[in-house]
Amino acid sequence: QVQLVETGGGLVQPGGSVRLTCAASEGTVSGSAMGWFRQPQGKERECVAGINWDGSGTWYAQSVKGRFAISRDNARNTVTLQMNNLKSEDTAIYFCAAQNTTEWHLRPGNYWGQGTQVTVAS
Repeated sequence: QVQLVETGGGLVQPGGSVRLTCAASEGTVSGSAMGWFRQPQGKERECVAGINWDGSGTWYAQSVKGRFAISRDNARNTVTLQMNNLKSEDTAIYFCAAQNTTEWHLRPGNYWGQGTQVTVAS
């Protein structure tokens, strides 16, 4: 069993940056593909970024490409999402997810964190 905890959300101005971190409080994710999803209020959850177990490959939604960067530190059992040049449409609850695979696939995770709110507003 894997328990994931996200930290780093909050209120940020348009054009600003936020760094989200996902840590495994139980279990390990060092051998798992990991991803970040987001769910704006009243909308469906969507995937924004994914990364292979060893960081050898990454995937980004077109809407965040060039602004967001996903990375991982397997020694620390963490995955990070650096979000730059934030826009109001990036406002959402952001969820970390782990898959039971080593390579990232565009599909829901097998394990989820509780989510962290990111609000982009002036």
